[in-house]
Amino acid sequence: MTLLHQQLLYIAALAATLLSADALNIIGSSGDTTSHKPITNNQSRRNFVHQFGLVAAASSMPTMAANAVDAQFKEVGQQERPPEGESPFSTLPNGVQIKDFRQGSGSTVQNGSRVELTMKGRLLNLNGVIFYDTKSNDPNGFGEGTPLQFTVGDKSVLPGLESGLIGMSRGGIRRIIVPAEVGYGAFPSLEPQPLTDVERRALDSVVKNPRRDQTVMFDCK
Repeated sequence: MTLLHQQLLYIAALAATLLSADALNIIGSSGDTTSHKPITNNQSRRNFVHQFGLVAAASSMPTMAANAVDAQFKEVGQQERPPEGESPFSTLPNGVQIKDFRQGSGSTVQNGSRVELTMKGRLLNLNGVIFYDTKSNDPNGFGEGTPLQFTVGDKSVLPGLESGLIGMSRGGIRRIIVPAEVGYGAFPSLEPQPLTDVERRALDSVVKNPRRDQTVMFDCK
């Protein structure tokens, strides 16, 4: 049964309860119809419509909120539409998931390659809150930021991020989902590390809380 069906059944049941309550008001708890002021049909209908409207509005709020979150999550880190016919993600043996949003050209990233990345990192547990952005490192103030540079295999960055970059070409855009086992859950001190206090607090709120899912997502170019 869908959430909408459950809400409709709930509203119908409550409507019946409200109508029964109006009938009880007319009869009275002792069964003496002369000791209570009659309630007219118009009054009863107005009360029901008013209460029914409040219930319907309240019952629709969870659905509206859920839809808003879903819509927001669909846009998390999105830079370009994936190529037509592509499956959502490819899963690597270590659990890392990758999806190319734009194919690059030239040589591909391999173990030992020197790479330079413009990227954002997001926390899936917090609906895509950004915890890393190379544009936050902007010493010149021109909004260009400073790319993350490293050599694949030098063990300076998350192993899940490294494995997700293998096969990527220059100019490409790839989304990489890194589970905790090859990410911050097991390697909290490796790069990339947050560049601002706000980003640091966001990452710490997940990494330092074992009850939260520590899966992260990177959009890399």
